[in-house]
Amino acid sequence: MKDSINKIRQLLDELESNPTTEEPSFKETFQLFELPELVASIVDYLQPVLEAYEAAIYWHMFRQSIIATGDVFVRVSNRGLQDGVIISSRSQTGLSFGAVKEALAGLATKGAISLAGDVNREGTPYRIHLPEEIAVCREAMSRVQTKQLPRIDLKRELDFYNIKENRMKVFERDKYLCHYCKKQLTRFSATLDHIQPVSKGGDNSYENPVTACLLHNSQRNAQPIMDYLTGANSAPKA
Repeated sequence: MKDSINKIRQLLDELESNPTTEEPSFKETFQLFELPELVASIVDYLQPVLEAYEAAIYWHMFRQSIIATGDVFVRVSNRGLQDGVIISSRSQTGLSFGAVKEALAGLATKGAISLAGDVNREGTPYRIHLPEEIAVCREAMSRVQTKQLPRIDLKRELDFYNIKENRMKVFERDKYLCHYCKKQLTRFSATLDHIQPVSKGGDNSYENPVTACLLHNSQRNAQPIMDYLTGANSAPKA
């Protein structure tokens, strides 16, 4: 057992260090036609857990990053957020410095944004996180899928590999975590891997595809999963 665990660890270390299968960045994988689905996911899973000012600032940063540049990074200043986001219900003016600071802290605590570099005169760089990267949203997605999926074998008649909306259900079931290395993925970097390869009789039913990062999906190919994890087929054949 100890030898098998060591082989698994060694295999994962080798895969992670392989530069030829590095996953593309968000900017390389994001497609504009997917924007409505992404917005719907934010509305369904993230917005319900945000305070009003947090939601306003998140949407402002989303507009300045993903919509404007196609990337998840944005640099903002407190002054810009005070004057250019929302009118305070109390003073009918922009937000106070304290309100902006509190909203940014709340977004960071909830995992919706994170610092992405050093502050300069132009402001603070942040990374905008998508619902599948945010723990509270992943939990909500998983609960929804548990409630909505059929309880009978009808799901085996459905294709959860080739049909986009069904693929999303598998990603949400797995909380966008790679089945092999538990790396946090997004809808733009996640892939599906068959536990039982199609070439060996596997199908596209709900139970067979699992979420995988590009690295481990491409490395495994059609190996039986236990052979892949233990490295049984990694030695050259005589």
